Amino acid sequence: MEYMQAPATNSQGNILCCTCGVPIPPNPANMCVACLRTRVDISEGIPKQVTVHFCKQCERYLQPPATWMQCALESRELLALCLKKLKSSMTKVRLIDAGFLWTEPHSKRIKMKLTIQKEVMNGAILQQIFVVEFVVQSQMCDDCHRVEAKDFWKAVVQVRQKTVHKKTFYYLEQLILKHKLHQNALNIKEIHEGIDFYYGSKQHAQKMVDFLQCTVPCRCKASQRLISHDIHSNTYNYKSTFSVEIVPVCKDNVVCLSPRLAQSLGNMGQVCVCVRVTSTIHLIDPRTLQIAEVDGNTYWRHPFNSLCNPRQLEEFIVMDMDIIRDQKLGAGAGVRSNKHTLAEVWVQKTSEMDTSQQYHCRTFLGHLLNIGDLVLGYDFANSNINDEFLNKMNPQHVPDVVLIKKSYDRSRRVKRRNWKLQEMNRDREGADTDDERQYQDFLEDLEEDEALRRNVNIYRDASKIPVESDTDDDGAPRISLVEMLEELSLSDATGGEGADMMTE
Repeated sequence: MEYMQAPATNSQGNILCCTCGVPIPPNPANMCVACLRTRVDISEGIPKQVTVHFCKQCERYLQPPATWMQCALESRELLALCLKKLKSSMTKVRLIDAGFLWTEPHSKRIKMKLTIQKEVMNGAILQQIFVVEFVVQSQMCDDCHRVEAKDFWKAVVQVRQKTVHKKTFYYLEQLILKHKLHQNALNIKEIHEGIDFYYGSKQHAQKMVDFLQCTVPCRCKASQRLISHDIHSNTYNYKSTFSVEIVPVCKDNVVCLSPRLAQSLGNMGQVCVCVRVTSTIHLIDPRTLQIAEVDGNTYWRHPFNSLCNPRQLEEFIVMDMDIIRDQKLGAGAGVRSNKHTLAEVWVQKTSEMDTSQQYHCRTFLGHLLNIGDLVLGYDFANSNINDEFLNKMNPQHVPDVVLIKKSYDRSRRVKRRNWKLQEMNRDREGADTDDERQYQDFLEDLEEDEALRRNVNIYRDASKIPVESDTDDDGAPRISLVEMLEELSLSDATGGEGADMMTE
């Protein structure tokens, strides 16, 4: 029998720590980890408490020297910002891991756990874990300083429309709220015939001008004024002004086109009704139902004015009507409207019911009117209108009455309206007594025009309970609940308003 000899194995022996005598594996320092840490602190020179600056208004953190960053709590962006605060003091160590420790959101403290390594005595590598506390101090950023000052601005957008009615401005306000373009404005000031937007940078003002040119027919002029000039650094400080003029035509206005423009739009009649103002002016001929769209560039080449303003609307009652089924158009005629019906009507003013005076006209409201209905329109037969193109027209082609829209009981419509719109916070120079009536007209236009309210956010009014009765159904158009949005309100579990992050 032969004995097999097992292969030799190399086993590493232990040595005694030179300080405390504990058996340890051999290392270049011949010391245990506990003794090494008592003699060497690799986190020396790294501050254990650091200050970070936070703006409570815009909820941004300062990244030196002058950059403000939007960072959420315990996010990668905030981790990178905090590590940059320690970068200069960690040049001699190696960062292994970093992470956040949980703290109360309102404690104004951010705790970070760091794991570092460093080569110590005779090449021994020591790893250490420690906590750095970041104290959040409040400091207002430059942008918020300008907002709070309210008088400091570098660019202003002056929006003007030379009309009596503000329907276009109400529509424009809803578009701005929907796309949240008012958030960058330092101040919004409402003045006569327009509104001013003040901005802290020219780029934000230019963005607003581009938005206006895409949403309403307008033209823009830009100018700038030199405020200061540094000859050493060759830097200039300007204040820029953008003047935006919206076409002076609103919904439900009657206009008279130039013969050249009417011919280019499909030989339509010169007297037209503006049914909508969006990015273009939507016109309809009440005699033929021809429709056309006029953009801003076309309008400024062939301008036309409104013949009557909404204050001149008079109430008529339909005495007789006849639907026109087959209307033959001439050569080169444009597109006809499929949403309207052409009709011939006999109307009488409600203020002249004791007389036998009646007026005959054509209207595009044949699909809405019945005998006995009330309708609003303009009386051209008894009006003194001074217009360049209207005075040159054949008097036989000028209608006696132009009907605009069907009339409903306003008090009933207001009572059962269970929706509302948002409004911009702005400074008003003086509230006109006619503003409330014009705003109610705009709300009624939204109810009547489905295409117009597609671009508007309509919110359900939870505080208002609509009153329904059998006598209220007068056929007035209404907005369905499907088209309404729920207004967002941030509240805590107790039902009160939630507190802002990191407030004192």
